[in-house]
Amino acid sequence: MDCPVCKKPMLVLELHQIEMDYCQVCGGIWLDEGELELLLGDAGEKEKLMASFSADIENPEKRHRCPVCSKRMNKVLVGRNNKVLLDKCKKNHGFWFDEGELHEVIELGSRDKNNKVLQLLNDMFAHKLKS
Repeated sequence: MDCPVCKKPMLVLELHQIEMDYCQVCGGIWLDEGELELLLGDAGEKEKLMASFSADIENPEKRHRCPVCSKRMNKVLVGRNNKVLLDKCKKNHGFWFDEGELHEVIELGSRDKNNKVLQLLNDMFAHKLKS
């Protein structure tokens, strides 16, 4: 699969039996539909977080194409205060996370700062995570 941002081939990484596509060039991550929910697991805030997703139709940021269907994705705000802006496939193929955004979303969906997924993301991408 090619990166929707820089068009370079992505690596497939497995995290808790979930395959995510990772771009070594721009640091972005593609998760297929349902994989975000699996990564969030039993996180206490998962349902609230998933319910907080809202379309941002007026955002001027470039709309990337879905790496599965090639349709332009929608911009989606995540979190009560619209903290993170993601790209979501219109046909529900999945989500695109720019560098550091997956970590931010997992943090929003978990009260437990010792969350195993957060720890794995920290270990995998510590050199690239935004402060």
